[in-house]
Amino acid sequence: MQTLYLLTSLAVLLLIGILCSIVANKLKIPNVLLLIITGILLSYIKYNNKPLLQFDPIFLTSISIIALVMILFDSSSRLKLKTFDTLSFKAIKLTSIFLLYNVLLLTLPVLFIYGIYAESLIHQFILALVFTTLVSATDSASVMVLLQGVKSKVAKLLEIESILNTPLAIILPFMLIELLDKTKEKVIMSTFLLDQILPFLAQIVVGIGSGVFIGLIIFKLMRKKYSEKLSPVALITAALLTYIIAENLQGSGVLAVVALGLFFGNVYVKQKETLKEFSSMFSNSLEILVFILVGFIVNIPLTLEFFLKSFALFIIYLIIRFLAVNLTFRKENYTKKEIIFMSLNVSKGIAVAVVAFTLVTTNIPGIEHILHLILAFMVYSIATSTLAEKYALKLLN
Repeated sequence: MQTLYLLTSLAVLLLIGILCSIVANKLKIPNVLLLIITGILLSYIKYNNKPLLQFDPIFLTSISIIALVMILFDSSSRLKLKTFDTLSFKAIKLTSIFLLYNVLLLTLPVLFIYGIYAESLIHQFILALVFTTLVSATDSASVMVLLQGVKSKVAKLLEIESILNTPLAIILPFMLIELLDKTKEKVIMSTFLLDQILPFLAQIVVGIGSGVFIGLIIFKLMRKKYSEKLSPVALITAALLTYIIAENLQGSGVLAVVALGLFFGNVYVKQKETLKEFSSMFSNSLEILVFILVGFIVNIPLTLEFFLKSFALFIIYLIIRFLAVNLTFRKENYTKKEIIFMSLNVSKGIAVAVVAFTLVTTNIPGIEHILHLILAFMVYSIATSTLAEKYALKLLN
């Protein structure tokens, strides 16, 4: 009976998601925005004083990770290394400065304007840091969808930035959650932070190495043979296996999948375009589920006070983004309109949704306040990026 209920719930969500996607296409807005809003509205529908739909936390986390893997693989496989090499340094510079500015300039406003209720002041500060590091990410899939009709180096730069900052957005919050656990013990903070440097670097190296290693094996076999039934399954298996191996080796599974996707996109594989279409279709199905579920599970408060505070923080966030972009490209030949365009493209997506899903399952005091703010920022950022894309031709001349 429980299995039938779960399958029915998934079927209903997929049907609702398809309808939302159709409406979004008609309105020419990202389906992600409509999916999240639909999920939020569904969370307020009760039956016998219980939520209309109920899901096991482990199931939710598993779905979100599979979706993350496939969407990252699909988006990174569409990037050409030639473009990546040309703009990667600029993207790394922007990612680093934006992350630093968020930590330095957004953390205190989060504490004083929004307020986080936790066990102690240090816990409040760490939770605020979890939020500010997480929202430093821009979603690669959303960026590519929004900018698919924009032919500009600025658009390519934003695509590469979104791929580079996603691993940081996943790794850093979980490191901070670990730090939160350590504050309950008698440990020296400075020693703990120094001890995290080598594991952090190891995560990067092991992640990239795992992706390249699996890619060499899988795609060497796929160069010569193509099976209509087996090749698409092999592609999904390769992506999931890469993530699992990297995580088990204490590396970054996200980086591993990105490396695999780049490898796939830049080597010869039989019927590559057909495989890309299958990958994209599978990713879209999972995306529908994840974004409706994140809106449904994170029960955001529909109050004027919450929206005023969260929107005020988002305005501060956009100003910080503008300062970071301005500093990064102050010596570059970018116009003010291009700087504004890059500042407004901050859409959040699957990486942020996965972290939110994972945090839902934790028992950390005050985490629900962070989750509410994360979901609000997802909605605001996607709406802002959509608006920027509408005026892309004017802003990019």
